Amino acid sequence: MEPAATASLIAGLEALGLDTGAKHLAMLQDYIALMRKWNRVHNLTAIEGDMDTVTHHLLDSLAIQRYLHGNRILDVGSGAGLPGIPLAIYQPSRSFTLLDASAKRVRFLRQCMLQLNLLNITPVHARVERYTLAAGFDTVVSRAFATLADFATAASHLLAPGGRLLAMKGRYPDEELTALPPEFHMLGVHTLNIPGMDAQRHLVEIGWEADAND
Repeated sequence: MEPAATASLIAGLEALGLDTGAKHLAMLQDYIALMRKWNRVHNLTAIEGDMDTVTHHLLDSLAIQRYLHGNRILDVGSGAGLPGIPLAIYQPSRSFTLLDASAKRVRFLRQCMLQLNLLNITPVHARVERYTLAAGFDTVVSRAFATLADFATAASHLLAPGGRLLAMKGRYPDEELTALPPEFHMLGVHTLNIPGMDAQRHLVEIGWEADAND
């Protein structure tokens, strides 16, 4: 990774109050190297430069760490492992399931699991609508869904009692919040300050009131 990008990563981690020790830095740098290698063939992400990868992928993902709830986390539409892999690197005591409908992306996630020795991630090849887990998840997060309503409707069956949906968004999503089905309630919209990024970023926290007859 370019020296300027490494310096940006260290400064960004410090701004987020995260550890900048050699172990975490090495894992993040190895992850970026893997992403760049696979991206040449498999088109995992449109962002290729080291500086933008640091801000728009790593720091953007890690900025939501404080809002995670519970120990079982599901990353829906994980793609290149975002936000799941950076979060798993910093949260080894939590269990992360990385779900994606693309087989090639899941192969990449499995390679990351092996090469980074991430024992707390489980890559899964499935569509969110068809995936089930009896125990449910404490937090279900996504950066990829088009609308809050689509995300909430597709993923709510995967929530454990008291679980939360976290949707990563750009600008404040007024219209999407208005369109949420009535069984979902907004717990908060958090402004995310991503070091080195000028664009607006928000995190929408949603709760679900399951049908009383279920």
